[in-house]
Amino acid sequence: MSDPRKRNSAAMTDGPSRAPARSYLKSIGFNDKDLARPIVGVAHEWIETMPCNFNHRRLAERVKEGVRAAGGTPMEVNTISVSDGVSMGTDGMRASLISREIVADSIEIASVGHSFDALVVIVGCDKTIPAGAMVLARLNIPGLVLYSGSIAPGRFHERDVTIQDVFEGVGAHAAGKMSAADLMELENVACPGAGACGGQFTANTMATALEFLGISPPGANTVPATDSGKSDTAFEAGRLVMSLLDQDACPRDFITRESIENAITAVLATGGSTNGVLHLMAIASEAGISLELEDFDRISARVPILADLKPWGTYVATDVFKAGGLSVIARELLKGGHLHGDVRYVDGQTLSDVASAAEESPGQRVIASIDNPIKETGGLLILRGNLAPDGCVIKVSGQKLDVFSGPARVFDGEEACFEAVIAQDIEPGSFVVIRNEGPAGGPGMREMLAVTGALQGSGLGDSVALMTDGRFSGASHGFMIGHVAPEAFHGGPIAALRDGDIITFDVTKRRLDVNLSDGEIAARLADWQQPDPRFSRGAMAKYARLVSSASEGAVTSS
Repeated sequence: MSDPRKRNSAAMTDGPSRAPARSYLKSIGFNDKDLARPIVGVAHEWIETMPCNFNHRRLAERVKEGVRAAGGTPMEVNTISVSDGVSMGTDGMRASLISREIVADSIEIASVGHSFDALVVIVGCDKTIPAGAMVLARLNIPGLVLYSGSIAPGRFHERDVTIQDVFEGVGAHAAGKMSAADLMELENVACPGAGACGGQFTANTMATALEFLGISPPGANTVPATDSGKSDTAFEAGRLVMSLLDQDACPRDFITRESIENAITAVLATGGSTNGVLHLMAIASEAGISLELEDFDRISARVPILADLKPWGTYVATDVFKAGGLSVIARELLKGGHLHGDVRYVDGQTLSDVASAAEESPGQRVIASIDNPIKETGGLLILRGNLAPDGCVIKVSGQKLDVFSGPARVFDGEEACFEAVIAQDIEPGSFVVIRNEGPAGGPGMREMLAVTGALQGSGLGDSVALMTDGRFSGASHGFMIGHVAPEAFHGGPIAALRDGDIITFDVTKRRLDVNLSDGEIAARLADWQQPDPRFSRGAMAKYARLVSSASEGAVTSS
């Protein structure tokens, strides 16, 4: 009699008619005993183009050992990834957000095509993390996500540094504030090994979110990539997925409205990336959960910032691990009544269970108490107005200015803006606009870290605002407004802007406006012509045709 846990794989492996399939699988080392067990996919994105996912094959071996120890048969599958850090500022960055959809789609195809009974997704760089949760929610077979870990900080002139410092160093060098030799030294030491970007940038933001979402084992995601304990977390993830299979516990049992709200809260309380909005909306969409931009704003209005993390703060993700991990943050947020404590993790514990067992390191300075937060409200806000009728996102972590107004400096694409910054051709007080970088117009919503880093490094970070229908890296900081919707490519009001128009953001009023009448905006748009798509065929063109607005998570599966 077939193992009852082989809910999917029995159709692939059992019975005389499946002899050809078994023959294929035996040719690569599987035997009858293996094929009688449940089949567990172990998916990852090892690729030799970045440090973020460089430890995936090693971790996959340990996950597979855990699966075998618990009575399953693992089958490893590999998909792609795109490095934001490597592609930033180039056309290659257009592929980054698109890769989120391709990673989710490819794991789905491998899982369906080979009838996996359960699935472990190992993730590293920032688009693979939401992709892992998206595909689990889509398939809804027993499974979990394991983050491969943050990179350790580098050391430069007696201080910790990350890739953020290198991007800002480019601007400092252009402004004559850093020598070429120092920039080279910084480049050589900032990234000392495997792991994703070290601050609370998008990768660590989403790794945080997935623990609070309950789809990653508690405590697993904060273990750094090169820590000796990472191997053990991978083994336990393999064992745990078999327990989920035994219970027929599926991702949508854990990804609920309440757990999504917990994930949003964690992103806000740690000063996380604006990309958290985009990715959590995409995960919610895959799980069939209604989520609106205003949900982020509503939660942000009451959730304090508790973690002093880069890009605006002092510490990096590995310091959170040393301080006691995310359970310490959960404990403090629960004290303040900001979390749903009865939400379950994949290991069966509730969030309250995890929080009550928190072990805070004596004297740590990374995580503040709920009674003495770093900031009284969260790090992300949603603005609307005549420039963003469908909404946009601003990051206010570490930002004290509530209102900014200035003349527009308009660029049709990132490259032209970057050249202007490097040439010192941006005036203080300007409101920089980068358009035609939205989900469809980019396509792919390029991140503007090359520009924001150069602005910070050149000394303009506190005197210039920037808005775009594209995105920002989690490492970006300053007066930055992204995800402006509707995007320029679809005739959003941002397409009507001209140099010199006075633009104002007001975070108190939640507004982003240009000093033009509705009639003037409409008249300008009547003369506007949609630009030709950048791609006429292939994956990029397909994505541009299918992708939804940034206000809906920029998804292609709905």
